[in-house]
Amino acid sequence: MELRIAVTGIGLVTPVGAGRDGVWKALLAGRSGIGPVESFDTSRFNVHLGAEVRNFHAEPWVRRLAAKALGRASQLAIAAARMALEDAGVDPEDVAPERAGVAMGTTSGEPLEVERFDDCFLAGEMEKIGTEFISLYPCHMIAAHVARELGFAGPNTMIPTACAAGNYAIAHAMDVLRSGRAELMLAGGADAFSRITYTGFSRLGAIAPERCQPFDRNRKGMIPGEGAAVLVLEPFPRAVARGARIYAELAGYGLSCDAHHMTAAHPEGDGAARAMLRALADVGASPNEVSYISAHGTGTPTNDRLEIAAVRRVFGEGARRTPMSSIKSMIGHTMGAASAIEAAVCSLAVAEDRIPPTMNLEEPEEEDLDFVPNMAREHRVVLAMNNAYAFGGNNASVIFRKAEA
Repeated sequence: MELRIAVTGIGLVTPVGAGRDGVWKALLAGRSGIGPVESFDTSRFNVHLGAEVRNFHAEPWVRRLAAKALGRASQLAIAAARMALEDAGVDPEDVAPERAGVAMGTTSGEPLEVERFDDCFLAGEMEKIGTEFISLYPCHMIAAHVARELGFAGPNTMIPTACAAGNYAIAHAMDVLRSGRAELMLAGGADAFSRITYTGFSRLGAIAPERCQPFDRNRKGMIPGEGAAVLVLEPFPRAVARGARIYAELAGYGLSCDAHHMTAAHPEGDGAARAMLRALADVGASPNEVSYISAHGTGTPTNDRLEIAAVRRVFGEGARRTPMSSIKSMIGHTMGAASAIEAAVCSLAVAEDRIPPTMNLEEPEEEDLDFVPNMAREHRVVLAMNNAYAFGGNNASVIFRKAEA
């Protein structure tokens, strides 16, 4: 029998707030963190909305390293990691360093450092770029900074699989724990809001001009965002022995790659369907046992249509009976942090038997599917499936199960 893995801590930094309780209450209330972009001038764009983390101060969370010497994504990740450990009742000083590891996901790494480099290059001021650039920009430094801040010397991995990266990191952490290479893992994702990301999605015509409306037939796109989420994962017996609060059991995962197109998903949702089927097989569950689906749900016409097709393909008639919602309607698309934040939401849904809504849903794309429109719902959640689909055809589904000793 494979080792069971418990979720014992949740750390969140999002556009609707920071900390487990505040973020969860905001999502259940349907509060939006989307607004006019403040971190840079969008006058040259024809869209102006973003989902930024406002009023964030790294200093209370970054205690060992110099906060000002870190990139924003690393700051967000460290804050989420500290919150998760505090939530789990774990003092990093009490953990054997070689037995504690970090697995993080990201889309862009530290894009603000690239922007600074580009600005200096265009201004002919390259002398302002110091040697510290090489220790700030590479995406693997996010996981490295988290480990250095906490003194963790176990397995340390960064997985840059774009919008599915958080799920990939959680899946990897699960493998590390099951293999016995660590007894505690921090797993999640982090990304910072940037001109690079915003420009890219704007040029693709993928940013919504007014609001994010996943699964609405009048949807016009996604809203770029930023944030971080970290879960504390540990073997179930260890969590029980130390009297930890267990939010959920990390039950299994499924990965796939479309190998179809750099930005477009398979036209029939083939990769997404295979990831869900592999996750169900890993858990040993059938589709009709899934209580809730946390959708990728970006609000772009293509993603939502293909995600619906994939869900119908896997769940059949059961798709009509399975609630599915997208919190991106409230916090935007936080890139590499997205599925990690949604994994935290799945853990809380399993723990509390409540489901956050899909906001701004007025005319559902499919009338017979339950997208949990505009209002949170009390609903018994035994198995929650967290879906994430990314550029490059990277797909990841992770399943959380109600914890039973």
